[in-house]
Amino acid sequence: MTGATGVTGATDGPGAGNGLLEGQVALITGASGGLGRGIALRFAAAGAAVAVHFRTNAEAAGEVVTRIADSGGRAVALRADLTVESECHRLVREAADWGGGVLTALVNNAGVQPVQELPGMTVADWRAVADTNVSSVFACTQAAAEWKGGPGGGVRSITHIASIEATHPAPHHAHYSAAKAAVVMHARSAALEYGPYGIRVNTVSPGLIDREGLAQAWPEGVRRWQQAVPTGRLGRPEDVGDACVFLASPMASWITGHDLVVDGGISARPTW
Repeated sequence: MTGATGVTGATDGPGAGNGLLEGQVALITGASGGLGRGIALRFAAAGAAVAVHFRTNAEAAGEVVTRIADSGGRAVALRADLTVESECHRLVREAADWGGGVLTALVNNAGVQPVQELPGMTVADWRAVADTNVSSVFACTQAAAEWKGGPGGGVRSITHIASIEATHPAPHHAHYSAAKAAVVMHARSAALEYGPYGIRVNTVSPGLIDREGLAQAWPEGVRRWQQAVPTGRLGRPEDVGDACVFLASPMASWITGHDLVVDGGISARPTW
């Protein structure tokens, strides 16, 4: 199922309309809300045509498409269940077909972050996170890397959204932290094997990203973060989006197998 085709983008804010990705077609998974929406809007602001992936929230995906279209950009909403391998391949094909045989960038952002204690966690619980956060990254990356477009139409940049929890685990996030660590290593392995084909693969590892209702739902955690982070604030989706735009742009043409940490400096803080 596809959403309405938008038209042609820019969004407001820093970096908007910089043209870094002019002529590119990008697929952003999990782009119907939150972090994925911010990434999609930043890609559109940089001049890319954007395929906005969603699994269940067609309305939210349509709103992202509308925002891009209203800013003069081009976008489409595409549905897929990324826990199913064939759906990942279909999604890539549909995005490329919509792009006129061109798909140059993929951002693997779709994921889940449940909170659950390790004691009592079942294999089914573990797999639910691994399938969404790791297996989908593998399948979408493989589909995009092995898809062949027309002249200059092949994928050149793939970015996975990992997390600082890949190296700094948090309580009750054992499955999530392990999955994000696997995502980082997958990117390095893919960079090694797909590099000879002209495809770069990197990760972006965000820190705590603000979202609606977060301060009310987790006031103590937000307070502790703000006190500890050198920059004094939570991250914004646009912060991660800008990092992804950079990695997909010609400015990062010699960067691959790298994990770009976007956390306001929290990882630099001593823990002892």
